[in-house]
Amino acid sequence: MTESDSSDRARALQLTPVSRETEQRLDAIVALLEKWQRTINLVAPATLPQVWTRHIADSLQLVPLAGEATRWVDLGSGGGFPGLVVAAALAERREADVTLVESDSRKAAFLREAARIAELPVTVLPARIEQVAPKIAAGVEIVSARALAPLPKLLELAAPFLAQGATGLFLKGQDVDNELTQASKSWKLKAQIKDSLTDRGGHVLIVRAAEPLVSTSPGSAPV
Repeated sequence: MTESDSSDRARALQLTPVSRETEQRLDAIVALLEKWQRTINLVAPATLPQVWTRHIADSLQLVPLAGEATRWVDLGSGGGFPGLVVAAALAERREADVTLVESDSRKAAFLREAARIAELPVTVLPARIEQVAPKIAAGVEIVSARALAPLPKLLELAAPFLAQGATGLFLKGQDVDNELTQASKSWKLKAQIKDSLTDRGGHVLIVRAAEPLVSTSPGSAPV
């Protein structure tokens, strides 16, 4: 580990403190990510020197927002953020159950290997979100996503979970207000924005309820 990497790790763990056991699980994930990154683009290469603050801490900040929730689904998990990191933090809870949905087979393979070596309570589903969401939505407490889609589309993908009472925890950038404006045209939302702990322009969008608005064309009766 280089000096800059060590400094970045220390800063990240200062922002989002975890247990020593969780640190060890996260170290295993980062080591594997750096190995696989040589052949698979799991994260933007420019962010590797700050992998702990840009990816690990950014993901960890969701865990306190979830309270005591242990049943979690992460959509479009990619390189494992936030899903793998959340699972590492929840691994000490007996009932932890984190499902990662990732349609890219190579990334899904990475997620499975990371879950294995770090001994995480993870199930990886290598499938499209639209195909599996209705089948796995029951009982899920938290649905999360990071850099997956603009909010209107993201709400469509997360709708099966939100409709059954799950809370959405979505990592968003500086355009979150505009995304909310666009989403409000087709969704009735109960949502809260929190500033990111790791990115000055970033935010966490907490969606506690989302109902699609019924639109009617001229001359048609409301459905």
